[in-house]
Amino acid sequence: MAVRLGPFMADTLPILPGSTVVVRDARSIYNGYQGFVQRISGRSAAVLFEGGNWDKLVTMPLSTLQQV
Repeated sequence: MAVRLGPFMADTLPILPGSTVVVRDARSIYNGYQGFVQRISGRSAAVLFEGGNWDKLVTMPLSTLQQV
């Protein structure tokens, strides 16, 4: 199912709070990390990364995130 956005077609669902995402930005130290979207504000999302004994909440541009 595709979502129509003006003259373009989006093949993916929108990223919403609760979505699992992967960072796709070769310049970021979080490239390849998987996390959960906690909140969205404008064109940025707060993503929670969990690993073993640590948790980290990082704000990232939506353009660098890919929904899993």
